Amino acid sequence: MSDADEEYRGEAEIRAGETAVTVTVRLSAQFEPVEGRYRWAGRAAPDDTLSAQLRAGARDVTVRVGGREAAARLGEPDPWGGVRLTGLGRPPWSADAGA
Repeated sequence: MSDADEEYRGEAEIRAGETAVTVTVRLSAQFEPVEGRYRWAGRAAPDDTLSAQLRAGARDVTVRVGGREAAARLGEPDPWGGVRLTGLGRPPWSADAGA
């Protein structure tokens, strides 16, 4: 991964159990040399289905961008209804996925 593809803005599918929603996300990644892995995080735009899953206790999700996916964790919603996402390891986007 290069500096050019450390950010992604666009559509992503977020799957919690059997429920999947497509939302707009804004994500960024950073390689942590001491840990030897990527940490990535960002926000999903407000979505009623995703918020309902969060209220029901969903935390572990899969984020898919194009043909790539990665495990992530849902965080608390922000005041505008967006939901924080965090992940470890390779992020679910590639350089040609958008920025």
